[in-house]
Amino acid sequence: MVIVKRRQAGRWSIRADEDLAQKAYRDGLWVKTTLADSLMAAASQTPDRDLLVDGDISLTASQLFASAQSLAASMQARMAPGSVISFMLPNWHEAAVIYHAATIAGMVANPILPSLRDHDLRFILADAGTRMIFVPDQFRGYDYADMLRRVVPGMDAPPEVVVVRGFAGELTEYASLFGEDAPPVSSTVSPDDVRMLMYTSGTTGRPKGVLHSHNTLHALLRQIGQHWLVEPGDSFLVPSPISHIGGSIYAFEAPLLLGSRAVLMDKWDPGEAVPIMLAERITHMAGATPFLQQLLDAARAAESRLPDLKVFICGGASVPPSLITEACNYFEKARVSRVYGSTEVPVTTVGSLTEHGMAEAADTDGRPGIARVILGEANEIRAHGPQMLAGYLHVEDEAAAFDEQGFYRTGDQGEFTATGHLVVTGRIKDLIIRNGENIAPKEIEDLLVNHPDIAEIAIVGIADPRTGEKACAVIVPREGKEPTVSDLANFLSGFGVAKFKYPERVELRDVLPKNEAGKVLKHLLRDELSSA
Repeated sequence: MVIVKRRQAGRWSIRADEDLAQKAYRDGLWVKTTLADSLMAAASQTPDRDLLVDGDISLTASQLFASAQSLAASMQARMAPGSVISFMLPNWHEAAVIYHAATIAGMVANPILPSLRDHDLRFILADAGTRMIFVPDQFRGYDYADMLRRVVPGMDAPPEVVVVRGFAGELTEYASLFGEDAPPVSSTVSPDDVRMLMYTSGTTGRPKGVLHSHNTLHALLRQIGQHWLVEPGDSFLVPSPISHIGGSIYAFEAPLLLGSRAVLMDKWDPGEAVPIMLAERITHMAGATPFLQQLLDAARAAESRLPDLKVFICGGASVPPSLITEACNYFEKARVSRVYGSTEVPVTTVGSLTEHGMAEAADTDGRPGIARVILGEANEIRAHGPQMLAGYLHVEDEAAAFDEQGFYRTGDQGEFTATGHLVVTGRIKDLIIRNGENIAPKEIEDLLVNHPDIAEIAIVGIADPRTGEKACAVIVPREGKEPTVSDLANFLSGFGVAKFKYPERVELRDVLPKNEAGKVLKHLLRDELSSA
């Protein structure tokens, strides 16, 4: 049994695994510097190198550093070091400025999915103790500023709301935080301190705040550099949300730690992605199954084999082996591979990129990289490595998340092939992954059980060729009632629940299958619905 000590890092209590830390430093995966140091060095040594492209806007190293420094000065003038800075933004270049400003100022960055609504946002802001949040005025027809006007007034310690790209009204305007004579900003931050707080859905109704340090993310990027054929000057297309661990590292970390460039898309459109990839000479892309399938279809329609693309990393639920093989065979030189990971242990496996079209890329979820991966009871996948979380915001969430040896318990089941590659075979955790988004069924069940037409409800994930999985609500209705998909959507809308969490299918039953303890046997429902 491993006794994991804890240490206090500002307001955060984080895990302190001395053996892991010593090895990570020896291997060069952890270092004594932070991303703020890397940005400063890039601004000094390669000031004109483009780090980020957002439509017609390009940010060089010197421009990003100057903007982040100026914004960091405003942050330090408003709040104490270690405060949480949230941003609920699309894939816009301003998000990178905010992320780096928070890092320079010694704050903790908290990316929030723009698809969330009042219900989730209210919880996250209060739980994180957010002191400042950046939102768009409008995006895709939704009024974010108005949502914050609804959410913030009822909070005990409301954050300052900053509006990006639009009318701020009585809220703070983004441009007002930048001063021409802002003093240089520095902070005495340890690379082992918390740098990012990111929420992930678990099997309970309350999202869990995952804490990453400067060094856990540094280790992650070193691994990507070692295994994903990344060279200085390469370009990542980033259509995945920057509020996910994947999108965030390709947009914020890789340009500085790997010498790459990030090209942002704030709305995924495969028809637009192909000409962008050709014009920008995109070498790398990562995304869930729908991204790969749609990109492949769009490339065929455009009669392009995307000659610059070297690597496509595919993750998430239900990655068909045939799709990996098909993409490998179509793209001119791209190596396409499945990978496996989570917000807690990003990129647990690094895929199979050593040979174009090799079988392991299609038939397995890759081999472990810098993380050690074992199978526990019930073949549960467990991982331990320098890129794993520093802890949870609430220490009590860690009790069930780690085993006695300090391994993170993923809740997924798997098996190893004779070649040491991992195959994910199922999930112990009751989690639905739709278009790469995590949906915790219990959270939605706890709301819908109050619907006047519902006596009992169980939500399960079923395979879907377009989104990977979709949520199906299996309902025992009240007498004479027949609730529909639209009825559930209207009810959830009243709570401000994000649309991607709405059930997309309803099945009515007289009873739900249960065991002797009264627990609903969801695996029976999944099997029945999958075979229907």
